[in-house]
Amino acid sequence: MIIALDGPSAAGKGTLARRLAAHYGLAHLDTGSLYRAVGGRVLREGGDPGDAAHAVAAAAALTEEDRLAGDLRSEAVGQAASKVAAIPQVRAKLLEFQRDFARNPPGGAAGAILDGRDIGTVICPEADVKLFLTASLEARAERRFRELQAAGAAPIKRAVLEEMTLRDRRDSERQTAPLMPAHDAFVLDTSALDADQVFAAAVEHVSERMRSRRA
Repeated sequence: MIIALDGPSAAGKGTLARRLAAHYGLAHLDTGSLYRAVGGRVLREGGDPGDAAHAVAAAAALTEEDRLAGDLRSEAVGQAASKVAAIPQVRAKLLEFQRDFARNPPGGAAGAILDGRDIGTVICPEADVKLFLTASLEARAERRFRELQAAGAAPIKRAVLEEMTLRDRRDSERQTAPLMPAHDAFVLDTSALDADQVFAAAVEHVSERMRSRRA
């Protein structure tokens, strides 16, 4: 089973993906971490994440150390990830890695769940289940603000909101694989839902999809 899970930043994709992976025995790939790893590597090398040549070189040379770097969840790396993700050559470099993970999930898993921005539309358009999480900009900014606070940072709410607005614009307006729901995706607005409610709604949809496929 392959589950494609898409949506904007701080909509709750990561939390849901991990819970679904544990529930169904699936391998999980946070594809955003790949772009964060590329963006983080460019930053550590003193480069500009918007420089296509540097970003493509970083994607080609990506290591496990880059993927496990301690700063991947920082706001600076998140912004860098959004910039490198808009570069078509970077996306091409990482495309096969993601597809191979879905087709050949590691560890003998029963399948895979990939979460990101273009899983249901580009990476795995043949996925058995496609989910798209969304939430209001204000709700997502508040979540990210609390996340940064919990990590020991001292964020400014207005700055978090502005940075998220810019990132949403880049993700939705880029020419290559813009952020949008697949035509057959189950769209779930998580603005007023807690993690348990989101999980319950997702499991109900996955169960319905699997029953219909067996029928």
